[in-house]
Order: sequence, then structure tokens, then C-alpha cells
Amino acid sequence: MKHRKLTAPLAAAILATTLCVAPAAPPNLAAQSTTATATLETRRKALNDLFAQIWEDRLSHSPEFASTIGDKRFNDQLTDYSVDAYNQHLARGRDYLTKLGEIDTAGLTPQEVLSKDLMIRQLVEDQEASAFKPWEMPVNQFSGLHSELPQLVQRLSISTVKDYDDYIARLNKIPTAFRQITDNMLTGIDDLRVPPKYLLEKVLVQVNALLAQKPEDSPFARPLKKFPATISAADQTRIHDEVIAAIAKQVGPAYQRFARFLQATYVPAGRAEPGVWSLPDGDAYYAFRVKQSTTTDLTPAQIHKIGEDEVARDEAEMLVIAKNLGYTDVAALRAAIVANPKLHPTSRDALLDVYRADIDHIRPRLPDLFGRLPKAPLTVEAVPAYIEKDQAPAYYDEGTPDGSRPGTVFVNTYDFEHRSLANVESVAYHEGLPGHHLQISIAQELTGLPEFRKYMNYTAYTEGWGLYAEHLGKDIGFYQDPYSDFGRLEADIFRAVRLVVDTGVHSQHWSRLQMVDYFHAHSGLDDATVNAECDRYIAWPAQALGYKIGQLKILELRARSEQALGSKFDLRAFQDQVVDSGALPLDVLDARITAWIQSQRPPQKSPESAATPAAQ
Repeated sequence: MKHRKLTAPLAAAILATTLCVAPAAPPNLAAQSTTATATLETRRKALNDLFAQIWEDRLSHSPEFASTIGDKRFNDQLTDYSVDAYNQHLARGRDYLTKLGEIDTAGLTPQEVLSKDLMIRQLVEDQEASAFKPWEMPVNQFSGLHSELPQLVQRLSISTVKDYDDYIARLNKIPTAFRQITDNMLTGIDDLRVPPKYLLEKVLVQVNALLAQKPEDSPFARPLKKFPATISAADQTRIHDEVIAAIAKQVGPAYQRFARFLQATYVPAGRAEPGVWSLPDGDAYYAFRVKQSTTTDLTPAQIHKIGEDEVARDEAEMLVIAKNLGYTDVAALRAAIVANPKLHPTSRDALLDVYRADIDHIRPRLPDLFGRLPKAPLTVEAVPAYIEKDQAPAYYDEGTPDGSRPGTVFVNTYDFEHRSLANVESVAYHEGLPGHHLQISIAQELTGLPEFRKYMNYTAYTEGWGLYAEHLGKDIGFYQDPYSDFGRLEADIFRAVRLVVDTGVHSQHWSRLQMVDYFHAHSGLDDATVNAECDRYIAWPAQALGYKIGQLKILELRARSEQALGSKFDLRAFQDQVVDSGALPLDVLDARITAWIQSQRPPQKSPESAATPAAQ
């Protein structure tokens, strides 16, 4: 089934006018006329009103997102995935860009100017992305409606009868959502925009795994496991029956139809080559994704070389540890780790307990490292069983700003006996503290900023910070166990390898086997992780590039600050500067730290004031 084409992306002329840098604030606002001050306040209000309108637009058109941050107004809704809705989203974005471009920022605060610039950047990126028709490939083994819907359930806050009734209404809308994405996927087949066939076979396995469960055991029945005491027995019985009926009569059949569509139509249409270069405009699409993920102008070739250099640097440090432990080379130490039962968990729960212990170990040191600490609680849980085979070793899921749902580090306990404990410490710092949980929770708890600033997610910043957090643990004397220190380097080289294999498959036409072979040659990761990671990069082009590029940028900014400020450098103050404005593009972060360095230096004396009386 063919759909209307999307509206053309934003004209270059509009981009040029909206992306211009705003003039600096006047030096003496108090001296301005009353009329000028009123004009300033009018413009400030116009900007804040527009931010509020755009934010409300996002919540109302992304009801699942609204629910996850505790806004329950749209709990009975699902996103409209139709191409018409996508076109309307782009049209509204162009209108917002025009309105933003009409607001003069002279006299506004630096944060207000930054908020405008970031919103423009986000809206422009949405327009640019539309050229590559992302709605035509909405499903892979790593993400998609089929897996995001059950994961959404555990992120909902359901405490009242209305919450349950809204949930039932949302379940009944699932068939419509699947019909919409199926239509879009059919259009993708016509346009030759389809994921690799072997990844789609994994999607089918995931869908069938959900279908194999009884309605009572389905993740969609999770809200029935424990009712709040405030809900009457009669309501509990009614809600239980209606939820089970919705799962059996609406959700299950929708998944069954989707499984049949995958098996009969979509999987056979999957492309043969793993790299996105094989898609129409594939090279241009990858270049866009690289820029989007890294927020830099680095080319795939430059990133490939950075990756190779980082791999060599990490391997040199790993060799030192190996020899200190009495091994001839890195490969020998890796083999010893694999063979040592003490370096592998004895159960799923044991693996979770090690993560919890490492997070608790670093927690008391945080006040020495940050002036601002998050209020949100943090928990550690296992990755849901229905997606664990294709997931990363761990990932973070943010909680609600009000703390009703804590931030959670999800740990992949699948094939636990073959997972190494040596890298748990570094991953705990990355996903938990002082990594994602600290940075994302602080962003959500910021005051005085538009709401959208609290939820921005630039991969190079958020994941760069996570990888920087691993490095920070070493800076403050952790990783005392040499095997854990080796694991830290294994985690670091893992991200360096990503730069090589991601650019390799998507820009240098590598095969999947080349990716796997490079991973095994330069890391000690187990087969399950290597295969899941390679498949992740194939499904999610360039996303993994942000980690290492972001870490290197933060380390560069820290080194620059230390050199410029010398004895006046304060690590605590530097790190507060990095995290206390929410996620930022790397170029914006660079400008922010550069300005901070200048503010920390003593005022320069003029030649006249520095002259001696005799000279005067």
C-alpha cells in the first residue's frame, strides 16, 4: 500500500535565519527605557510560551513518553504511527521554526538563548531526518513497537481505578498501532528500505516468544500482579477480567497478525547486505547518522582511524596488567579469565548482587566529586526474559522526576555463567553512578529551564558521560582488583572497537563476519555479547559512535581546563559545569567549558593599572 509522500524538508534559507547566533546582552539592562524593558519581557514570554507549546505538542503526540515521565493525561492513548501523522508533525515543526526565528534574543539570559538554539537544532534535525524516511523501517531486533509496548508496561505508574481503565483503553488501541506500522513497512518494501533479513528473523523469534505466553503470564498482565489496597475487591475483579480480555482478544491477535506478516512478507523482503550503504541514499543516510550521533563534523574515515588508535592505546595498557599478573600477553590473561570460575557469576541473582555492591561502593565518594547530586533513587534489575538474548550486557532506564518510579540499571543475566565479573565494576559506574543515573536524574531535577531541556538526549553527551564515568572511577582510586582494572580496559576497548566495526560495516562495506572477527581479535567479550553487539550496530547505524567520541571530548575539555587553570582547577566544579545544564551537543559543551575557564581566571589588569607610580 502506497502513501502520500512527505512534505519537503525545511528550506535552507529558513535554516540560515533561524540558526544565527543571537547578539550579546546589553551591558547595562537597568539603564534601558521602560519601553525597551517591556519589549524584553514580551519577547521572553513569547519564547517561554512557545517552548511550552512545543513541549505540550510532544506530550500529546507521544503519549507513551508522557506516561513514562509521570504525566497521566494521555494514559489511554498510543502514538499515531501513520504517515499522515508524521507529515503533520513535520508541518508543525516548520511552523515552530518560523516562530522561533521571529523572536529576537537580545537581552535574554545565556540559558534562554541556549534553549532557543537547542530547540531550533532539534527541530531542524527532525526535518533533515525525514529525507531518509525513518518511518519505513520502524522495527528491528533491538527496538520497535513489538518490544517497546511490553517494556512500556513496567514504566507505568498505575495506582488508581482510572489508571487501570486508561491502561485497558490503551491495550485496546494496540491493533491500530500495529496496522499503522505494518502499512509503513509495506511502503518501505516498495522503496527498498528494509532491514537485513537475518535481523528480521530475530524479530519474528521475539514476537513468537511473547505469543507463547498465556495472557495471565504476559508482560501486559504485569499491573495485575499487585493491586493497591485503595482499590476495592469488586473493582479488582472487573479490572482483572477486562485486562485479560484485552490481552486475549486485542493484543494477542495483533501480535499474531504481525507475526504472520513478518513470516510471509517482511522477512523474505529483508535486504542481504548488513551495511546501510546498500539502502537508497545509504551513504548520505550514514553521514547524517554519524553527525547526529556524535554532534561533530568527523567523517566515517576519521572515526575509523580514531577507533584503531584507541584500540592500540588500550591494548598497550592491558599488556602491562597482563605481564604484572604473570601472563605473557593479553590473550593469555583473557583465556585465564574465561577459565577461572571465580570470575563468573554462579547465578542470575549473584550477577545482580555484584552490580549492586559496586554502585554502593562508589556512592559515598560522590559528594567529593559533585556539588549537585541526584535525589532520585536507583535500583538494579534483570533484563526482561523476552528480550534478553538480543540485549546489551546492561542498560539504564530513567525513573520519573517525582521518584514514583526509580531509575533502574537493567542487567542482562542471560547465559550468566559465561559472563565475566571483571567488567562489572566499570559497567556499574557507566549505567548507574556516577554515570547515567547521576547525569540524567540531575537533568530531570533542574529548575529554571524549559521542560524539554530536561529530557534532551544527545548520544555523544549522555553516552560519552557514561564512558567518562568509567574513567572517573580510575581517577579516584577504584579498580583496586587488577582483574577489575583489566575489565575497565576491556570495557573501554569495547567502545573503541565500536568505532572501527560500525564505520567498517556501514561505510567500508565490511561483512558481519569481519565485524565479529575484529571484535574477537581485540576484545575478550563472550560470543553472546559480540553477536548481540554486532547486530545492534547493524540495526542502529552510528548510534554506538557517540560513546567514545563523547568520552574523548569530555577528557579533552578536562585536560584543557587543568592546563589553563593550573592549581585553581577544581574537578568538582568542572564536573558540575558538564552536568548542570542537561545534555548538550559536544560543540555547545565545548563553548560552555571554554567560557567557564575564562570565568575562573583572575581579571586581567590593564597596562595602565599595572604600571608603577614612577612610570606614570
